[in-house]
Amino acid sequence: MASLASASLPDLLPERRGGARRAWNLAAVAVIWATSLAVLVLWVHGAGVQDLFAMNGYTVTTLGRLTGLVSANLLLYQVLLMARVPIFERGFGRDGMTRMHRLVGFWSFWLLVAHIVLITIGYAITANINVFVQAWNFVWDYPGMLLATAGTILLIMIVVTSTRRRRAKMRYESWHLLHLYGYLGVGLAIPHMLWTGGDFVGSTPATVYWWTLWAVTAACVLWFRVTVPLLRSLRHQLRVVAVERDGRDGVAVRMRGRAVHRLRALPGQFFIWRFLDGPGWSRGHPFSLSAAPTGDELVISARRIGDGTNRLSRLHPGTRVLIEGPYGGMTGETRQGPRLLMLGAGAGVAPLVAILESEQYAPGEAILVTRDHTDAHTIRGREITRLVSTRGLVHYSLHGRRAQHGSTWLPASHQAWGGVELLRHIAPDLESYDVYLCGAVPWMRSVDQDLRAAGVRSDRIHSESFDI
Repeated sequence: MASLASASLPDLLPERRGGARRAWNLAAVAVIWATSLAVLVLWVHGAGVQDLFAMNGYTVTTLGRLTGLVSANLLLYQVLLMARVPIFERGFGRDGMTRMHRLVGFWSFWLLVAHIVLITIGYAITANINVFVQAWNFVWDYPGMLLATAGTILLIMIVVTSTRRRRAKMRYESWHLLHLYGYLGVGLAIPHMLWTGGDFVGSTPATVYWWTLWAVTAACVLWFRVTVPLLRSLRHQLRVVAVERDGRDGVAVRMRGRAVHRLRALPGQFFIWRFLDGPGWSRGHPFSLSAAPTGDELVISARRIGDGTNRLSRLHPGTRVLIEGPYGGMTGETRQGPRLLMLGAGAGVAPLVAILESEQYAPGEAILVTRDHTDAHTIRGREITRLVSTRGLVHYSLHGRRAQHGSTWLPASHQAWGGVELLRHIAPDLESYDVYLCGAVPWMRSVDQDLRAAGVRSDRIHSESFDI
């Protein structure tokens, strides 16, 4: 035990890990820039610049064409980000993809709205007719426009239900099902582009470009979201072997299968899980590994707060499991130094414990701060106690009612402390730590703000969000 705890990280490992992450990020950025430049080239090739200075209906129309091209490109990225393509998953990480998903989604929607408005006005000016008459003609007389209208309505529904206020009022299962209609919305928009879009049918290179891009996008969805998960699930044959209580209102599920080690899952990563226990099995839920993978066993833990998590407590041994993953970048691979500061709230403690079980550190070099209602609510409590006694983990519990002012990640009992002050009390040489965060998004945002105020570099702060 002492030799494991006192072992040091290989000197070159952080450099190799960092180099791989930079390479994936560079590749992902290059793909985005290449397709974005291609869209601009197509617009210029279609006389977009000349029409822009016409100062008549063609000026408005060409702006509508440009917004439509950019919107179509962003819509494809929406689909690719939902498809969990490895180049984006590894290049941007879960948090980066989540932010991009929201940003790209809203930009693509408003550019789509601008496209519809500008094209309608431009055509109306050129034809010298009423704007509303032109809009009616578009819908009823132009090929594919009825389908595009239906697709636009679906996209509006998705955008409205994706605002944080609406999202908070919906069950995860209902929201997730509605969100999948994004595929259908994009699919319904494609025919009108191919049948009536001048930038699509007026040039052979443009036609080849868009057909290729859509074909690749569709193939990525089918391969990474359907085929690969099914093949992995069939190959590894995961089944539930035990369901245990974890804390006062938590549950831990243990699963075993064949050659599970070949998944190469890392502590801190998550899977999308589907348990074949009856109606509703098709709804996938993201749960992080709560223990370091050993042998052919995987363990997840969750707080029972909704239908999906309550269902975990009713699983029976022998239940088959379908998986998507592993996903996520909040792992030991992002670590840069020997010291660890882990801050977790609620179910966010689980992946941090998994990382602590697998990473190397000397006694006193790893600190875990847990935040919950009471000690009894803390999940992975037995594992934390074991790490304290056998690995020299330093554990602080900050439980109780949430502070209403200042650093709201603190409990009310510590409200007199400043967040920065408390962090430096817990870890006096804070800048030398790699900091891992996991919990509710507002809680992590509050901690992150205090960490940065305390001088911790952004590349030393590692977190992951499941919120979209």
